[in-house]
Amino acid sequence: MDDTRSRQVLIAGAGIAGLTAALAFSERFYLVRLFEQAEQLEAAGAGIQLSPNATRILRQLGVLDRLLPAAVRPEAVVLRDAATLRELARVPLGEAAERRWGAPYLVAHRADLQSALMARLAERPDISLVTGARVGSVAASPPRVTATAVPAGTTIEAGGFLLIGADGVWSKIRDLSASASNGWARNGSARNGTSARNASSRFSGELAWRATVRADSVAGEAFAAVAATNSVTTFMHPGFHMVAYPVSHGSAFNLVAFTAGEIMAEGWSGRADPEILASAMRGTAAALVRLAEDAGPWTAWPVHTVDQRQPWTTPTGIALIGDAAHAMTPFAAQGAAMAIEDAATLASLVAASPADPAAALAAWEKMRRPRVARVARRGALNRLAWHASGPVAIARNMVLRLRSPEKLAADLDWLYGWQPPEAGDLR
Repeated sequence: MDDTRSRQVLIAGAGIAGLTAALAFSERFYLVRLFEQAEQLEAAGAGIQLSPNATRILRQLGVLDRLLPAAVRPEAVVLRDAATLRELARVPLGEAAERRWGAPYLVAHRADLQSALMARLAERPDISLVTGARVGSVAASPPRVTATAVPAGTTIEAGGFLLIGADGVWSKIRDLSASASNGWARNGSARNGTSARNASSRFSGELAWRATVRADSVAGEAFAAVAATNSVTTFMHPGFHMVAYPVSHGSAFNLVAFTAGEIMAEGWSGRADPEILASAMRGTAAALVRLAEDAGPWTAWPVHTVDQRQPWTTPTGIALIGDAAHAMTPFAAQGAAMAIEDAATLASLVAASPADPAAALAAWEKMRRPRVARVARRGALNRLAWHASGPVAIARNMVLRLRSPEKLAADLDWLYGWQPPEAGDLR
């Protein structure tokens, strides 16, 4: 393999995971070719929470300063009873978060984060981005991986030593890597994945109902009447929970409610019966019901997860990061943060072991799995606590009442205080 391909990384997917990976590898002097199936980059979803474990990496990559003008530093995470609106717990953020964890806790619109990443990407001449190009086939013969994409009726064949699947929960690269575990392990090459499409992703049974409202709108005023406008607020109820926080420098509020629901067509958003949300909110405070009515119409998003038992890497030079590897329910607000951590640690470990990329990929997967699993468990615990009822809810409220804001913050040190390991520590 020529020297260019020996230093070239191919990435499928230009979402948060893919853009971060492109920057992380570029910072380590690799050439990057980035393929995105959409004709234009559009930010899926609305708001996003970026905890210090993520913003620390964005700062190292030169992205944070570009994001800060549009982001908001919330003063706290607040838990409220949806029926009474009573505050049950508070985790201090703002300056306290930065002192404690060494980086800011931010909330922002996904489009603003994507714009900040793209602005930094534009400064890196060693990164090329091709839109309207979905990777349709892969051939691997170590130390070379070749990916074929078809943008605008033409065919692009690109080669490198590493292909990163950052193409989300319905990952095409995951399908191809599943074929790799069967075909490539035997004969060193494979084309056009033979695994069942998206066999390892599944609907979680949860619907996410999203709305973004202007702060000066009727719905914005309704939100200000039930919660602080400078915090992340979670309203808890047995039938649903709602998370709300400011975005776009405080000019708007992101609202997302979670209910049980039926599976929808594959895709990020769609139509669902609004009565599902209205029914789940029965028994909540009248002011919160008015907020939900004023904020409509809501867009329903099916929450899909990925079976984390599948391999994230292959010895033939493929790695899955972010949702492609381990999409989880969003109840720890760590989906984007885990993707950002994946990208940074993968680039660091691969750069530290240039002579043996296969071993680097295996070591990276071994290192990442325990942390991702712990985050998933934390999300499951949050969901259980937020939807508690009866005696369980009473016990929850008692525990929260006995824990000070300082102790609640300390409970998150393992998560928010995480630092990217030194390359030597990763091996």
